[in-house]
Amino acid sequence: MIVVGGENLIDYVQTGYDGGLPVYTAIPGGSCYNVALAAARQGNPVSYITPISSDTLGELLASRLLADGVTLAAPRDIAPTSLAVVSVIDSIPSYQFYRQGTAERQITADTLNKNTDAAVKVFHIGSLALIDGDDAQAWENHFYTLHDRGVITALDPNARPIVVTNKSPYIDRLLRMLAKTIVLKLSDEDLEYIFPDLTLEEAFDKICALSSASLMVLTQGAKGAIARSKISQTTVPAGIASPLVDTVGAGDTFMGTLLGQIHQLNLNAHDLAHLDGEGLTALISRAAKAAAINCQSAGCNPPYLKDL
Repeated sequence: MIVVGGENLIDYVQTGYDGGLPVYTAIPGGSCYNVALAAARQGNPVSYITPISSDTLGELLASRLLADGVTLAAPRDIAPTSLAVVSVIDSIPSYQFYRQGTAERQITADTLNKNTDAAVKVFHIGSLALIDGDDAQAWENHFYTLHDRGVITALDPNARPIVVTNKSPYIDRLLRMLAKTIVLKLSDEDLEYIFPDLTLEEAFDKICALSSASLMVLTQGAKGAIARSKISQTTVPAGIASPLVDTVGAGDTFMGTLLGQIHQLNLNAHDLAHLDGEGLTALISRAAKAAAINCQSAGCNPPYLKDL
């Protein structure tokens, strides 16, 4: 079982223009929500443990996950749905978020423990869920608990600086969590935000040194991805999106695909740490291909197993 926590929200994604004004389409999303969707669409058992609102927008979010076989482990909540406005310029998205007092933030340590399936093998968290508040602390503590139980813990910072009001404690949380991370995936933008005074190569080396992760992946958009185990490192080219519509959800699709493969192959922390160049390339190439397919449509729309 792959268990996913973290935000769910409605992306109002810019999909065109009408009379010179941008047109937005409501699309279910959220980084962690998208990871759950991507992993489930590739045939993996996935449980989503974050509450989803019982409002109209929450119905959209819940129905999309249920349609692809994701188990909704948390009860629905009466608080409203979080929102994001996604504007696109030259195929690159920019974001504005609205998530104060919303359903996806209504969690406690007790509810997380109660809603986490006992059969969990992989647990993923990241992005907005870790920024601030009591809910961020609850996610961090749950991450540690599952790691100590032998679960493969997966972290994707997917940093959103526009939402962060106090950078220092947020970065401190991410750096603390590195010590309990088995699979670490981050982007070049994440590293530039975390270590702004270092080159990309220096920043990747530093975060790898700080982390206990068995598998570390750095995505670089069109430049491809770098993957590092404890014994090897490889560089994989980006997949080709034809046509390229936008990159919304590309990183989430990459992560969901990677976690799905780890689950399907029944890889443990030791296996991941000892992946050679061939093994790393196989995992990352498939994730890159899935991310490219996602970019061929508006918003996050991860491929199904048959598409791969």
